[in-house]
Order: sequence, then C-alpha cells, then structure tokens
Amino acid sequence: MEITSDVLNGYVSDLCGDIRSAYTIDSSQYKNHAIKRGLRNDDGTGVLAGVTRVGSVQGYYMQDGGRVPIPGKLYYRGIDVEDIVAEHTKSGTFGFEEVAYLLLLGHLPSKQQFEQFDAILSRARMLPANFTEDMILKAPSKNVMNKLARSVLALYSYDENPDDTSIQNIVRQSIELIGRFPVIVANAYAVKRHHFDGKSLYLHVPKENLSASENFLRMLRKDKCYTTEEAHLLDLMLILHAEHGGGNNSAFACRVLSSTGTDTYSAIAAAVNSLKGPLHGGANAKVMDMFRNISENVRDFRDDDELRAYLEKIVDGEAGDGSKKIYGLGHAVYTLSDPRAEIIKKYAGEMAEKQGFGNQFSLMESIERLGIPIIMDRKKLSVPICANVDMYSGLVYQMLGIPEDLFTPLFAIARIAGWCAHRIEEVVTCNKIIRPAYRAAFEQEDYMPLEER
Repeated sequence: MEITSDVLNGYVSDLCGDIRSAYTIDSSQYKNHAIKRGLRNDDGTGVLAGVTRVGSVQGYYMQDGGRVPIPGKLYYRGIDVEDIVAEHTKSGTFGFEEVAYLLLLGHLPSKQQFEQFDAILSRARMLPANFTEDMILKAPSKNVMNKLARSVLALYSYDENPDDTSIQNIVRQSIELIGRFPVIVANAYAVKRHHFDGKSLYLHVPKENLSASENFLRMLRKDKCYTTEEAHLLDLMLILHAEHGGGNNSAFACRVLSSTGTDTYSAIAAAVNSLKGPLHGGANAKVMDMFRNISENVRDFRDDDELRAYLEKIVDGEAGDGSKKIYGLGHAVYTLSDPRAEIIKKYAGEMAEKQGFGNQFSLMESIERLGIPIIMDRKKLSVPICANVDMYSGLVYQMLGIPEDLFTPLFAIARIAGWCAHRIEEVVTCNKIIRPAYRAAFEQEDYMPLEER
C-alpha cells in the first residue's frame, strides 16, 4: 500500500483516538506529594533553583509567609535598569552595547574598554562567508524564530573550535552571537517576506560603527533610512529586554543545557526555541491581536462603561480569543508595577503623539486602568497585578514600522546578552547537571506476549 499523506494522517488520527487517557494524570497526584507544577509554589512564588549575579527581578518581599507587594525593580549586575536608561537618555547615547558588556563581563566598562568592545562587536556582525546564501536563502522559514534557531545551530559548523567550553572561548562565541543575531533576523525576515509573501528581496550588509538598533533599522528598511529618535527608541527596547533573571523559561533552558557540558550553539538554540513559545516571548503579539479585537468591537474607547463591559466579556470568555485573558496584564513576579512598562510609557508616550498613535496609546492606558480591577475581582486576587512590558512593547514596534513577525525575534536580539551571561555563570559555578525528579503515576504490569493481547 502506498503511504500517502492522507493515509498517514488517517492512520495517526485512528492511532490517537484514545491516547489522551494514557497521558492523563489526576491533579491529586501533584497536591498529595507537594509537587510544584511549573516550578511554582502555591503562593505564586518561584521554586528556588539556583543563585545568580547576572540579573535580579524584584516585585515583592516575603513577610510572615506572605508576599508584600512593592514597586517593581530590575537590576543588571546590581545596577537599576532605570538608571541605565536615564543616563543614556540624558547623554543621547546608545546603551545596548554597554549593557551587553555589563552582563557578559560583570562590570561597567571604562571608556577604553567600551570602545574596544564596541569595535569588536561591530566586526562580529559580519556573518561567515556564504552563510546567508546557504543557510537562510536556500531554506526559508515562515517563522523567523525557527530560522534564527536553525541558524544558531548552523553556526556550529562555521566555528573552528565549537565544543571548547573554556571561558575565553565561550566569551568569544557570545560576542559573535550578540553581533550576529540582528543580521540573521533581518535576513531571515527579508527571505521570508520574499519567498512566502511574494515581496521584493533586498538584503543590506551591516555597517560598522553603528549601534545594534541603528543597524537593524537600516537592514530592515528598503531605503536603509531611519531617524535618530527611532533608533534611540529601539535601543531603549533592547536595553529593557536584555535580561530578566535566571528563572525565566528561556534563560533556565539555556542553563539546563549548559549544565550538561554541551556547546554554546546548542544551549543558545534551546533558549531561542523556548522564547518562541507564545506563553513566553510571543505575548506582545497577543496584545496586538487583542487590541485590534477591542478596537473593532468598542465603538468609543473613551467611554469607560463601554470599554469596561467589553473587557469583562473578555475575562468571562465571551469575547476575544476565548482564553479569558487580558493580555499584557499580570506578571509572575511584578505586583505594583513592571519597571519596563513604566519606562516605555515614560519615553514612548510623546513619540506616540508625534507619530499619530496617540489614540492607540490612550486605549492601552485605559485597558490597563480598567482591566486590572476586573481581573482582581473576577479571580479574587489579594496580591495586586500590573501591566507588564508586553502591554506597550508591541505598540512601540508598530510605531517603528516593525512587522509582528519580528516582535519576538527582537526580544531574542536583546535577550541573547542575558542568555550568554547565564551560560557562562552556569559553566563557571555549578558543575552539576540539572536533573529534577518526576514521580511515576502508574502501577507495575506484567509484559503480555503479542499473541495474548
């Protein structure tokens, strides 16, 4: 019999008819054995799995066995990210490259150290010879994150010393990856746009002595043109997404693979694939989908009563995508505020008015203002929730003319700095494979010969 795709699909459909029962586990199995699903405690806090000096996410402190909410803080190597942003805004300089140095090397660079690092990083942006032609053009993907992960793994083959896990070699690989991510993403999107969307293909080579944000906008746009204000806004987004502690899923995935002694490219590809998931890196696109849905169904978003009524329908599962979620509200750690969202609102609000996005920005602020009490009431929450960075980041990218296909890849372009720092820390400090336990939830059975089944 010829095994066509229809035959195969029909066979698999029949095969999976009752498969769910083989994988069903009663919730009591978790409760009775104090198993932390999602590695989270019953009070919402994360299960401690390690110690890090790379970054810190603070949204509450523990007192008498409960969480006490505080305004959110994000620290890179002990330095408040708000101070980093404020200083670069004041001086009119680009900050992502300095943040990459800080995370990777553990301290702020001197002027000479930064100039040398920036020059090396700038040269690292050049992809290996024929890489774009062989690895991106010849095997296009509808999903840029998929292409990014495959490209990271492919870089192994272009590295003369890929398996060396000495710190010096990992730092060298990290600098190259930080430099190359924006180029891979820009090229992967150009090829996706051409191959699947029928658009003209244009590929721009990165230019030395430009920042990551300048180069990305230059490579993304057909005319290679961008304004200084646009580049600084994108630089702000890269700074804010560069690191978020060792407990976030992608950083932890990177550390899990690093703990095995595997190569840098395998560990970073795991982080990319983790970020690809809609429950992690794809949330800002979900916000924009929700935003469009609200805009289509609420006649006057300035009418609080009308907007509140529709948000209640979303939370009740009667509107939106049926998930009962107001995307962009709530966070695993932050309670009173997400500092990244607060910074974006502070610096992007003015540009929204200039670019004609004032109404959209106001609608998002209204969703935040009205949605929080609705969620608190419906879910009977005692600990406050806040708008997270995803509420506003998608709108900022839209203001910059960046398509939604690139929202999550831009996240990766920034977060590669944090991932590499966590990989180095895991290799240096832990020296033990991460191997949690799972409890078996079945009874032993005797093997039954085929003819007796």
